[in-house]
Amino acid sequence: MNTKRLVIVGCGKLAEIVADALINGILPDYQLVGVLSRTKEKAEAIANKIVKADSDYTCQVCSSLDELLALKPDYLVESASPAALIELALPALKNGTSLVVLSIGALADRLFYQDVEQTARENSQRVHIVSGATGGFDVLRTASLMGKTTVSFDTEKGPNSLKGTSVYDEALQTEKRKVFEGNAQEAIALFPTKVNVAVAASLASVGPEDIQVSVTSTPDFVGDDHRIEVRNEQVHAVIDVYSQTAQIAGWSVVNTLRNISSPIVF
Repeated sequence: MNTKRLVIVGCGKLAEIVADALINGILPDYQLVGVLSRTKEKAEAIANKIVKADSDYTCQVCSSLDELLALKPDYLVESASPAALIELALPALKNGTSLVVLSIGALADRLFYQDVEQTARENSQRVHIVSGATGGFDVLRTASLMGKTTVSFDTEKGPNSLKGTSVYDEALQTEKRKVFEGNAQEAIALFPTKVNVAVAASLASVGPEDIQVSVTSTPDFVGDDHRIEVRNEQVHAVIDVYSQTAQIAGWSVVNTLRNISSPIVF
């Protein structure tokens, strides 16, 4: 199998997981040829990982999206932000580059989703939505095909993770409270970087406007606990995933890349 050229936009801890997987031989079908980050030092740190691993290729630190796409990558991993995904998605697809995306919340915008879908189809590319800190996409997609289906997504977080949002107040440090109820489209508007998984679950099932989403703040809670419930006349399934850190999101990118190149796909 031909080696695939890979680039990354957003060079934080999740991107480091992907780089380490490459170095440790978990992604043998890929070469990381370019990185782009808002913080140049972080991009340089990842590129240096590749150099120090004595790879037989170089990883270029890019200063713009145009420079990154000029490397003609087969796949672009986005681990930056919804705003970054909105900026890069269409140019990358037109460039002949498929996407592996973490900032799925951007796709809650129906018009943007349609533009991405159409551009991917017109350029024979694909957008791979990774599961991140949740799962059960196969059950969600299958159940939603069977007929009328309802899906709920309930997440529990610590109050510190809600700082900087409009729902936060100091009372949350000592008081358990449901701070949001609505749909995924409303949730991502209120929490632009904190409920990407809810949007992902909605896209895999009934859509951002029809999934029921709630967010509960619990004092001293560490990590995230996501509970998805899907129900129709024949199926009732519950997917409950607790993650202490966000590392599972980085590893879900690694798993997606393995599936892309594997002769056996899960």
